[in-house]
Amino acid sequence: MSRPVNDRFLRACRREPVDATPVWFMRQAGRYMPEYRKLREKHTLLELCKTPELATAVTLQPMRLGVDAAILFADILLPLEPMGAPFEFAKGEGPIVHEPIATRAQIDRLRVIDPDESLPYVLAAIRLVKPELRVPLIGFAGAPFTLASYLIEGGKSVNFAKTKKLMYGEPEAFAALMGKLAEVVRRYLLAQIAAGVDAVQLFDSWVGELSPDDYRQHVQPHVAHILRDVSEPGVPVIHFGVGTSALLEPMRDAGGTVIGVDYCTSLADAWSRVGSDRALQGNMDPCALLATREVAVKHAQRVLDAAGGRPGHIFNLGHGILPETPVDHVQAVVEHVHASSAR
Repeated sequence: MSRPVNDRFLRACRREPVDATPVWFMRQAGRYMPEYRKLREKHTLLELCKTPELATAVTLQPMRLGVDAAILFADILLPLEPMGAPFEFAKGEGPIVHEPIATRAQIDRLRVIDPDESLPYVLAAIRLVKPELRVPLIGFAGAPFTLASYLIEGGKSVNFAKTKKLMYGEPEAFAALMGKLAEVVRRYLLAQIAAGVDAVQLFDSWVGELSPDDYRQHVQPHVAHILRDVSEPGVPVIHFGVGTSALLEPMRDAGGTVIGVDYCTSLADAWSRVGSDRALQGNMDPCALLATREVAVKHAQRVLDAAGGRPGHIFNLGHGILPETPVDHVQAVVEHVHASSAR
């Protein structure tokens, strides 16, 4: 694997000294960029994901901002269709799963896929984009609980009542679903590593809806199964969830080289709970980017102050960039983080 010219991000993941704090953003390739919106006028989201040349183009778009890592343009739901759960993106509504999971028979019919056969376009995009980058490339996948939630709810949810009803009422069926999803995700991330990504991130967008006890019982064993094996090749593994202030310790125990911290938990508090043997990623509020450039920079500095110059800090948001975010505000934060943390 060729070494990126700028390996600041990888060094921080390993808690090694860096010349400045590395910065990248979740959803840094996407709707807030005018060049992305121009592509979306001609192509659907799934067309962008399934056409390696287009996915490569979108992955490269934010590189002009000076970020220290690229994240592959894809979607966490892509494995669901070949598993036997087709979905679409409805305008204004987000993802819609055509036949939500409600029975054990439906769970049993889901296929455990081979990513080389079922998701070749993602792996092709990795191989296309790698030679174009001077920074590390991050691959990713959705975590089992988040994927299970989409499958059971049929799309987005407010209270995840259907998901929790199955989890509490039919724990064996829920465990079977989680086990299948975990194996698919494990294989998918390993395939991305084999194709050439320099790091991977596991996104558990909805896991913050669970209590620590429920996380330990219903989620942690499946996530640990993924992260243990995905760590074997030696690339950094970022473990991120939203609303996870109460879950930092069990998430740490589940695994990950780097623990992602959302914007509701201070980095200082997170480090005291996670331990100094892990790197942390985060954790500016994405909404701070919507105000003025001065406000955005002030919030970025607040994150840097909380990190305290410790080795192993990767600057990011506590969740993804919002579509209405001004591009120049994102650029201002990148420049400020690099300048303020230079050492």
